[in-house]
Amino acid sequence: MPSSFPATAVVDLRVEPVDTVLDEVERSLRTWVDRHTLVRKRRSIGARTDRDTWVRIERRPFGRIGGQGWNGTECAALLEGIAKPGWYRAIAWSRPDEAAMWRADETDLLPGAPVGGSVLLADPELPNGWWREFNASLDALSAQHTSRVATPDTVTITQHGVTDAIKRFLPGGVDPTVQQWQSAHADLNWANMTGPQFCLFDWEDWGLAPRGLDAASLWGNSLAVPALAERVRRERGHDLESRDGRLMTLFVCAKILAPDAHPEDPRLDPARHMAAQVADELQRG
Repeated sequence: MPSSFPATAVVDLRVEPVDTVLDEVERSLRTWVDRHTLVRKRRSIGARTDRDTWVRIERRPFGRIGGQGWNGTECAALLEGIAKPGWYRAIAWSRPDEAAMWRADETDLLPGAPVGGSVLLADPELPNGWWREFNASLDALSAQHTSRVATPDTVTITQHGVTDAIKRFLPGGVDPTVQQWQSAHADLNWANMTGPQFCLFDWEDWGLAPRGLDAASLWGNSLAVPALAERVRRERGHDLESRDGRLMTLFVCAKILAPDAHPEDPRLDPARHMAAQVADELQRG
């Protein structure tokens, strides 16, 4: 099948034509995909099928697949005590003229719409029951055992990567070594959770990560709404107030404050303030 995607250029599935990809999924899974329900993200697309299921399709360059593969959604089917869609089947394929792999996972339909985009600009006013399910699922996830290693932003998280990201905030005398690694979703943002009924989806990057990564990630994606960011910190305080949680707060702040950050990002000032506060706490022990 001829590819419409450049071999080396960055591909953004929000704007690229994807009809041939959807055709491949329909042939392989023997189902029909409703183009009217198509949801586009930068590196994945999804749509409803005629089996009343959902198909999530992701494109990943060869260099971002890694040794453990990228069957996170399939592996997540074994996780217990977490509100997530059931998984049915998957296919994977590549094209000879494209240095990337494609994967499609068929799952249950979500119980509702995503809470919002990955970063929120207004309070979604979620009910208390949502927060209870959120906490129960994250607590259950952290207790799961796995040999997978989390790949936030498709990059395997390592001690070296953590140290490199946060060294700008910490004086030389502070040890940045992570003490506790737990199972984490590793892409926890408002676009990957539904409301008003809680459900956590898009599991392709989950695996072992420093304690507090998920909580810090969601906090960082909430900073444009101060009350929401504070709610996240309150709900996940047992993670964020741990030493590893403080390290993960700095890790997330480093991403927000990256050199290529948009100068009008409303998260910049609160991220700078929190980074200074947390660095001071770590320095004081």
